[in-house]
Amino acid sequence: MSRFADLTSGVNAVRPGRTTMPNFDLSLIVATATLVLFGLLMVYSASIALADGPRYESYGRFYFVIRHGLFAMVGVLCMGFVLSVPMKVWHKLALPLFAISILLLIVVLVPGIGREVNGARRWLPLGPINFQPSELMKVAIILYAADYTVRKQEHMHNFFRGFLPMAAALGAVGMVLLLEPDLGAFMVIVAIAVGILFIGGINGKLFSSLLAVLVGSFLLLIWASPWRRERLFVYLDPWNPDNTYGSAYQLSHSLIAFGRGEWLGVGLGASIEKLHYLPEAHTDFIVAVIGEELGFIGVAGLVIMFAFLVWRGFDIGRQAIAMERTFNGLVAQGVALWFGVQTFINIGVCVGLLPTKGLTLPLVSYGGSGIVMNLVAVALLLRVDHENRNMMRGKRT
Repeated sequence: MSRFADLTSGVNAVRPGRTTMPNFDLSLIVATATLVLFGLLMVYSASIALADGPRYESYGRFYFVIRHGLFAMVGVLCMGFVLSVPMKVWHKLALPLFAISILLLIVVLVPGIGREVNGARRWLPLGPINFQPSELMKVAIILYAADYTVRKQEHMHNFFRGFLPMAAALGAVGMVLLLEPDLGAFMVIVAIAVGILFIGGINGKLFSSLLAVLVGSFLLLIWASPWRRERLFVYLDPWNPDNTYGSAYQLSHSLIAFGRGEWLGVGLGASIEKLHYLPEAHTDFIVAVIGEELGFIGVAGLVIMFAFLVWRGFDIGRQAIAMERTFNGLVAQGVALWFGVQTFINIGVCVGLLPTKGLTLPLVSYGGSGIVMNLVAVALLLRVDHENRNMMRGKRT
């Protein structure tokens, strides 16, 4: 009897471990919430002085932070919806969503419909807000590339059936985005698609060829465009007086902000560069304000948070692929690729490692479409993890 009691107690000791496992990755939720709330704080700090200038004098000091907070709330609502939809449904919607995203990118270019800002036509006006279809395309390309890889798995070593269709799809997206123009978004979208193809097992020679063609195309685009070529050269020598007061103005003031911040920063809210010296301080160059106010420690903490987010994305994807849910796994790793590549580019631009590009920092920078789509991507990641956990419990989703 005592032996039976010991066995029973052993079973009871194991079962609670199975039933008390959370339905979602709490650490991922906490990391995402921390980045969004930190972004809200830094958007407020970076934008509060904008109302003192003539361009935004009618907006008020809290205009940007209130809008950013409202968009974050919309993003959370969208997260709830995405989390409630099984991944098999997203699998079926991958191609239609990709087609809709391309259509919206084309609509942006129609005169009288798309909104133009600083010479770029990237937004669709929807009443009081502007929607940026390229942000939706980043989510759509994750789903489409994952679906494509699963459908074409047996043809991934074939040039015509495995390589050419995806190259044509990326070419169509690139042609539309370059007409806006939005080279930064195109670079991220290409990195996501190519990364998913690589993870999905595309032939090494085809992958190398695709990479060579893409790199060559980017270099050709830069060389053929005088203002892009100028950005590249001024990035190499930002302290030349002709560059510092010209095309390298943003970069030079970003570097000054980092220099002022040193190790611990000048204190939250005490940035000088955000006082109309550093353009786009609340969007593309918010990391410079973080570096000035919170120093190296603040930026390092930010990098660690994103590194954790990317690591969890790849780990969740690996678990899904191990459970033979290839589409789910590729979607999760596609989200990780998106956040990793865009974060690297944004921070690299701010510290002078890369030429200036108009890319925001995911989950942190001001931007309505960006924050909503970032949270949708996190929701997809959480959904994949939720289905992984259900499979570990023996449930089928």
